[in-house]
Amino acid sequence: MTTKRQIAFINCAHTFTHYGLLILATAVLAMVQQSSDLFGTAYGPVLALGTAMFVFYGLGSLPMGWLAERFGRKGMMTAFFLGTGGFMVLAGLVSSPIGLAVALALMGAFSAIYHPIGTAMLVDAAGEKVGRAVGVNGVFGNIGVATAPIATAFIAAQLGWRWTFLIPGVLCVLAGLLWMREPAYDFARARANARPFPPIPAPVVRRAVIILLAIAATSGLVFNAFTLLIPKLMEERLASSPDLLPVVGMLAFLATICGGLTQFTVGRMIDRHTLKTVFMPLALVLVPGLLALSFAQGWIVLPLAAAVAAAVFGQVTVNETMTARYVAPELRAKLYSVRFTVGFLGAAAASPLVGLLHEMTGNLALAMVVLAGFSSVILACAMLFPNRREELEPSLWAKVAAAE
Repeated sequence: MTTKRQIAFINCAHTFTHYGLLILATAVLAMVQQSSDLFGTAYGPVLALGTAMFVFYGLGSLPMGWLAERFGRKGMMTAFFLGTGGFMVLAGLVSSPIGLAVALALMGAFSAIYHPIGTAMLVDAAGEKVGRAVGVNGVFGNIGVATAPIATAFIAAQLGWRWTFLIPGVLCVLAGLLWMREPAYDFARARANARPFPPIPAPVVRRAVIILLAIAATSGLVFNAFTLLIPKLMEERLASSPDLLPVVGMLAFLATICGGLTQFTVGRMIDRHTLKTVFMPLALVLVPGLLALSFAQGWIVLPLAAAVAAAVFGQVTVNETMTARYVAPELRAKLYSVRFTVGFLGAAAASPLVGLLHEMTGNLALAMVVLAGFSSVILACAMLFPNRREELEPSLWAKVAAAE
């Protein structure tokens, strides 16, 4: 398999991962109207059916680095495509809330394969231009996030909520069948041709990894909660009529697509600037942006949501590059497994948290304030992260290591 085709399939998988995880966030708006006899008419309880999906998505990431050593990365990604797509289809066929929760949970378990395995594969295939590759890959993930609400809203309005799961599920399975036809990528040969990983001093690596895991725990919650509540936020502040569901999807798409554009830009900036230099401006936007969204009304909500989405998605690109800059290739898959497990456990709390806060207050104002509080932790981590010019000139790490 050529490097370009390898990266193309990884990017495709990233789109399916985030698209699948966010179908319910918009489909719920149709489910409470079209199938109220099965799911009731309340937003919070139906959204909470996705809790197990995110729990399995988080916990399932932990063993993936070790499973890849046993079954191979290509085999694991095959399981991702077929398992994620298959259970997405099943979610569209169930006839009870419990059935939907189980189907989504199993879909989340297979979706857990992507980030620890796919990201490690991407970084190895990218070579020297890690930032650009991660940035482009982030755009593909954001395409999934951004198109999920608009496509789900359109499909639900035209064909019914069940088809919102069936159509992307079939497409994911078809992508998996194409992936199976490709030969395995030779990572050993790719690494042999790459520049040796620099000898970074252990204290610097420990500091970077500790901060990275702290960021993962909080940013996972903020990222997932914000992407989940965008459709409801647009409905609440801009388009409350049930007839405007496609409009809600379009507004959510416009807000989140700004995140994709930011990831592309951030990816290119990372190859020219230290991680902290890029991270700090993004972290500074989150707290005031979320606080402003807690009380903003009318069309001002759209640019505010776009700015927050840009910061939320942009810092994800920075975080994924942190591992590539400070962790040796042979350990990356395992650290990605740990990091994404920590992050997705935070993400798992997003669905019940947003649902609970909405049930308590009847709106999303308090949820925004709570997310602003968690974002202050991200800002503190950005301030504490190393700012080393050796990131851009890895040969300098040898001098630092010799001096210590």
